[in-house]
Amino acid sequence: MNQKRPVNLDLTKFSFPLPALTSIAHRVAGVILFVGVIFLLCALSSSLESAEGFASIKNSMTSGFGSFITWGLLSALAYHFVAGIKHLLMDLGIGEDKESGVIAAAFTIIISGVLIVLAGVWVWA
Repeated sequence: MNQKRPVNLDLTKFSFPLPALTSIAHRVAGVILFVGVIFLLCALSSSLESAEGFASIKNSMTSGFGSFITWGLLSALAYHFVAGIKHLLMDLGIGEDKESGVIAAAFTIIISGVLIVLAGVWVWA
């Protein structure tokens, strides 16, 4: 039996390449969107029940914390959309090699960063 095997794998000691990090972030954004849609559907249901429910949801969504949550969901949507387009292009055979994968990952971060900033300006304007 190999006694040099690590008991607990410390992921902080690994250096992941940029495409791997963007892929992990794509999955995290998908989970955030999945959970966020549940809360948004509950908010929609509450807002459609009565005028008071609509006013309550409107007040909570325009508060500081509500605006932050809205911006977070829009940010996850923007990143997930851009990374999804990158994955679709890779499915078509575009950018599958190592060098173009790093370039595509960098473009994913840059484009989604611009969209996230625009979402923040739109939410807090």
